[in-house]
Amino acid sequence: MTLKAFRGELLSVPRDPRHDAHAVRHEPDGLLVVEDGIVVARGTYAALAERFPDIAVEPLPGLIVPGFIDAHVHYPQMDRIASHGEQLLDWLTRHIFPAETAFADRAHADDVANAFLTELLRNGTTSALVFPTVHEQSVDALFEAALARRMRIVSGKVLMDLGPAGLADTPERARTESEALIARWRGRGRGRLGYAVTPRFALTSSDAQLQVAGDLVAAHPDVLMHTHLAENVRECEAVAARFPDAYHYLDAYDRFGLVTPRSVFAHGVHLSDRACTRLAETGAGIAVCPSSNLFLGSGFFDFGQADAHGVSFGLGTDVGAGTTFSMLHTAGLAYQAALARDYPLDPFRALYLATAGSAALLHIADRVGALEIGQEADFVVLDCAATSLLARRTAGVGLAERLFALQILGDDRAIARTYVLGDCAWTR
Repeated sequence: MTLKAFRGELLSVPRDPRHDAHAVRHEPDGLLVVEDGIVVARGTYAALAERFPDIAVEPLPGLIVPGFIDAHVHYPQMDRIASHGEQLLDWLTRHIFPAETAFADRAHADDVANAFLTELLRNGTTSALVFPTVHEQSVDALFEAALARRMRIVSGKVLMDLGPAGLADTPERARTESEALIARWRGRGRGRLGYAVTPRFALTSSDAQLQVAGDLVAAHPDVLMHTHLAENVRECEAVAARFPDAYHYLDAYDRFGLVTPRSVFAHGVHLSDRACTRLAETGAGIAVCPSSNLFLGSGFFDFGQADAHGVSFGLGTDVGAGTTFSMLHTAGLAYQAALARDYPLDPFRALYLATAGSAALLHIADRVGALEIGQEADFVVLDCAATSLLARRTAGVGLAERLFALQILGDDRAIARTYVLGDCAWTR
């Protein structure tokens, strides 16, 4: 038994503030007690100090928040971040598909996976739902690197039998390799590794392969289903042409059993009200990716529409179309994207979406996202004086204003330390 205690300003948003006026939990002088990686006590220092008189207390100057949870990111695309030119379909063909063919080489996959997870930790991200490539070894490389770092990662082999040369598999390979990967990795690392059935998107899988994906989801009720939805106008038009009998883009997945409470759809920028109603009634959710949507000219997610229909959503960076690994900055971009559609996003709700909200989307909210008793002690120390501008802007202001300034002006420089299971995994 290993007990640790951390003293500092604690902030988390365990529940959606839109539905709960008391969702924000804040201890200006707090104590967090961790036993073998799990939070066993949290509260004010004055109330808890006498209960743990023999534990050395580590002071942490800064604002302590739960580790960020990236609900949609592509690790093979990190070396193509900031690639100029064209919208989604052309960008994929020009930049991304050639980059992903290199993951046939396991050594290359290992190198990128290690660099990718280091970048997540440097930006305060401790959990993520990650796209690899069609190659089985790309999943092995990511999970092995995550196991070594004790990070909470959910991923799964990409299914795309209609992909270009070097990236096209078959329905048979999709089934056998996915089953083997599920057996090999699901639940490893204290249950911190999870599997996601991952068809790339409707245009890159045949009907036969989409049915394989549906079969895998039905056969393994604990896995997630992770894909893309309604990101780009041209993509939506192509899907409508491919599935002329579908009511909408979501229905192209629904007919194969891919719309379930454990389905995570990235983007959802161009959704009909009927599709939103279906998302809400099934419990499927959206990973909102404002950086990527702006970079590729895809549009702005309609927060008001989603809220009106009761659609659940979290936040994702979507690197490499996304231009930052920082979930802190992504929360700030979400504010700007929401405002472009006349929706004011509160900074506490933005923090919720980047932590507990994304955890709920990934069905891991019982384990991470809020620093509650019984949860894993993944947390980040934010430095409000990380830059001279941040220091000036946050001097003497209240909590909401400090948090908002961190979201708009902050990035990896504002991450002083990242802790995984109570151990420091990265320090600036």
